Amino acid sequence: MAARRRRRRLKKRPRKQLKVWGAVAAVVAAVWVAGNWSRVWPVLAAATAAAVLGGAGWALLRAHRRAVGQDLAWRAQEEARARELSMAQVDALTWQEFETYVAQLCRRDGCSQVVVSGRSGDLGADVVAYLPDGRKLVIQCKKYAPHRSVSSQDMQKFVGTARPEHGADVALFVTTCRAFTRDALGLALRQNIVALHRDLLGSWVKGAHLESLIPLNGSGGGTRRRH
Repeated sequence: MAARRRRRRLKKRPRKQLKVWGAVAAVVAAVWVAGNWSRVWPVLAAATAAAVLGGAGWALLRAHRRAVGQDLAWRAQEEARARELSMAQVDALTWQEFETYVAQLCRRDGCSQVVVSGRSGDLGADVVAYLPDGRKLVIQCKKYAPHRSVSSQDMQKFVGTARPEHGADVALFVTTCRAFTRDALGLALRQNIVALHRDLLGSWVKGAHLESLIPLNGSGGGTRRRH
């Protein structure tokens, strides 16, 4: 026990010495500052001003970033709401009317020789057209409820006919539902099928040019879900 107490006292001595030396250093620093105040105070004033200005600048930067982030989020919400308002009219169409409407969008964007099959057994070619640069466009249209997903089986059927049967240069699968399943989207990417879900269709409806949407291929829009 005695040895343990001695060890404790030895540990306490350095702490006391540090406190004493710290107090001495503080007194010396205070005396030096008092004796050289005319030279010290401009430095302190400049450092204080710099700290205040730096803090104010940082606060303004954070506020600006927050405002920009909120503005971007608001714009994204407004764009999504606008797409949904325009898509409400599309949702009211029958599947035959939807195919005709997609053909109209193609014509609006400069496609030529636009043909709508309008019948079953078309082997996935609901709309056939030629893009302004001459490439053959073959479109599969699926008029699904928004909450549904395009399945891998749907995509497999289109993959099997778009190019082998119809000679598509650009194969486009467009749907009114919000998502392609993970397997369906993966197949589309591997087989170079353009997957146009509800969000991208909404952008097309609102005036985005088809050729600007083709490279997105299933991306864009925050409401798309993968299963």
